[in-house]
Amino acid sequence: MNEFTVVIVDDHTLLSQAIQAMVNTFEKFRVLYTCKNGEELVRKFSEIENRPNVVLMDINMPIMNGIETTEWISKNYSNVNVMALSVEDEDITILKMLKAGAVGYLLKDTEKSILEKALIEIVENGFYHTKNVTNLLMKSISGNLEEEIIFNDRQIKFLKLACTELTYKEIADRMNLSPKTIDGYRDALFTKLNVRNRVGLVMYAIKNKVYTL
Repeated sequence: MNEFTVVIVDDHTLLSQAIQAMVNTFEKFRVLYTCKNGEELVRKFSEIENRPNVVLMDINMPIMNGIETTEWISKNYSNVNVMALSVEDEDITILKMLKAGAVGYLLKDTEKSILEKALIEIVENGFYHTKNVTNLLMKSISGNLEEEIIFNDRQIKFLKLACTELTYKEIADRMNLSPKTIDGYRDALFTKLNVRNRVGLVMYAIKNKVYTL
């Protein structure tokens, strides 16, 4: 039986170790090593001749993020398949990863069986797309992506809390999320709304009736 190899790139050590332990229970797969960011993966690729069949790639990482790392792999090691494994569910982020060369995109709350199925389809067919990703790609190709700004429930909740006197840490506690995840929400909204600070978020929320005084 063929055994396929996997590398995990994620700056959360405990989560990375948990994913490694999970993947190692899959019959056809074995984790070669883990990396904390893209720069470490680039170094590993230059030091170790044995390249993985699949890289499970986080997106928000310091030094060299998932999109930059995926572009580098696509350019230099096109035979290595990259699948995003992230908490980011923004359409624009998903499209950026796919454009960079990712052949699949899963959220980190995905069930174990789905992750295994995705890995199998990637090594057998070269890609794995969920229904949501397929629909997103079709919209992108046809030019029918909505121009209006659309928020998911978590973004709306964050935006409303950002209009209060709570600190970002207190918002993280209120939403039962890590401060880093909240920082990711904030930065994504800065980009999405083309604002530079919290005041800009508040002004947008009030102007567009996301938050009422």
